[in-house]
Amino acid sequence: MKFATPYEALSSIWGYTDFRPMQAEIITTVLKKKDTLAILPTGGGKSLCFQVPALCMDGICLVVTPIIALMKDQVEQLRQKGVRAAAVYSGMSNQEIDVTLDNAAHGQLQFLYVSPERLKSELFLERTKKMDISLLAIDEAHCISQWGYDFRPSYLEINDFKGYVHDAPVIALTATATKVVTKDIIDKLQLREGYKVFVQSFARPNLSYFVRKVEDKEAKLIEILEKVRGQGIIYVRTRKSAKQIAEFLIRYGVSADFYHAGLSHNERNTKQDAWMNNSYRIIVATNAFGMGINKPDVRVVIHLDLPDNLESYYQEAGRAGRDSIRSYAVQLYHEQDKEDLMNRVNISSPVPETLKKIYQSLANFYKIAAGSSLLISYDFDISEFVNTYKLDYLETFYALKKLEEQGFIQLAESFYHPSKVKFLLDHMGLYKYEVANQAYEPVIKALLRIYGGELYSNFHIISERKIAVFLRLSLAEVERKLNGLHNQNVIFYDKRKDTPQITFTTARYDASKLPLNTKYLEERRRIDIEKADSVIDYVMRGNTCRSVIIQHYFGEISAQDCGICDYCIEKSKPLNRMEYDSMIRKKIYKEVHEEGKTIQKLLNDVPELEKEDWIMVIRLMLDTEELYYDEHGNLHPAGENNT
Repeated sequence: MKFATPYEALSSIWGYTDFRPMQAEIITTVLKKKDTLAILPTGGGKSLCFQVPALCMDGICLVVTPIIALMKDQVEQLRQKGVRAAAVYSGMSNQEIDVTLDNAAHGQLQFLYVSPERLKSELFLERTKKMDISLLAIDEAHCISQWGYDFRPSYLEINDFKGYVHDAPVIALTATATKVVTKDIIDKLQLREGYKVFVQSFARPNLSYFVRKVEDKEAKLIEILEKVRGQGIIYVRTRKSAKQIAEFLIRYGVSADFYHAGLSHNERNTKQDAWMNNSYRIIVATNAFGMGINKPDVRVVIHLDLPDNLESYYQEAGRAGRDSIRSYAVQLYHEQDKEDLMNRVNISSPVPETLKKIYQSLANFYKIAAGSSLLISYDFDISEFVNTYKLDYLETFYALKKLEEQGFIQLAESFYHPSKVKFLLDHMGLYKYEVANQAYEPVIKALLRIYGGELYSNFHIISERKIAVFLRLSLAEVERKLNGLHNQNVIFYDKRKDTPQITFTTARYDASKLPLNTKYLEERRRIDIEKADSVIDYVMRGNTCRSVIIQHYFGEISAQDCGICDYCIEKSKPLNRMEYDSMIRKKIYKEVHEEGKTIQKLLNDVPELEKEDWIMVIRLMLDTEELYYDEHGNLHPAGENNT
């Protein structure tokens, strides 16, 4: 399908009548074939900025993104809307990759999502020559900059790849980029003359930032959740903490559940869907939760641990209040947290000898010969790996992250790959096989009945359980028959996986000669320390608007205080507590003077985190008999002259 105008595409595919701020301008620029950099904060609708113009162009939009889960999620969403989309990522079989690239080369796809590592594959490059690429979209563009918080060397190869897309425009997108990172993106992608940069303000007018230094985080957590009603997210650093905090909340009568990447695909989906549908109030999660989540009515996001950098904090906090209603982002900390953050920075910077040791252990673990395993994926259980070679867990974890940053491996912690099937025989060949092999005929018929003739040309996601119900067979029997058909080269059966994956993004090196960029490792350590210092400055600085601090960090100069963060609210209070209480007292008297009101009605328009002050003054006015309750529970002034 191709649309005449962006608005036609927006209406037909997404059902919207208008674009969000800045989207229309970005889309118009792309359609004029100008290179574009769009910096839109979390929830700003980045994906539409390349999806809409692509649907108004001939050819295919090639989307480069490093996050497999997000890639698969966007592909599935497009397919559900009738848009022809596919992805190529680590963990797919060679046959499935081959068919997908063939479809892209033959014009059967409108969107092809790939990881940056794929851009150097000879197979991919050969097929790219046959593709009519109309738009190159680079998501998470900050990954190209070592000044960014998630630098990936594989992004540096995108500029070389641009030679394969001829005159197709480039759109780079990110939610978080400082001025230094913005310049780096432009330089390293070599955006062409006449390029446009769009930066949406990092201010969130309805998001109230609070920082609280506390000794008892759990007690403060309950206090906040009692004050702020509605759905919420609590971020913690570890899987163990996620489970413990959720159980703690449940004991206190707060409906909650936990989420982390160690759960199975079905568990993650079930928990996420239940929270999205308001089946429970609070989800306690590691940073594995939230990518692609667009729940508008999240009222509060609370961080119980200090984040590594302000970029990730801004993204996670920004999941609150997307419906533009007042919401809260609260950071809790105690003194030890600052030291713990700096210790994490130190641990997360292993020396080159450690990186070589872990790399060699990986080669031994999978019995990989030098020069082999380019873009080959393996199931990866870090606990099994650590135990096998008697390694320190944290040291290994951070070493793997650095090997990923250096471009030697790719980790997919929450990988899920559903079962897929493709017929390897044509119609006549399949018919002859059925006649000669009656035992397999029911399964073949079921595949055709449920999934149709597309199985002849494409890999199709299947459900073994659905086939089992259709045939009234056990799940094990269906899987056995599918494996049998696969072994006889009748079908290609790519069975589901629900395990972490590790992919070697280069051919295996001799570990002793591993070409580590030691200068980068040192520079990265310095950058990480600077970012941690920025987090500490954010929580410690009590004399500046929180929103202004965040805006300045991203290079947006603002002299306008938000008026709703902890600093702004405190600043608005008179220095004299008696004057402040008197001001509240006069407001209360004015509210109840004209007509009696219940406490609930009286507090309806009061900001959540100021309500405690109002309640305290109301109690005082009742004690001093300035107010009284009528028989309906409404408050009234005791006399006309009470001021």
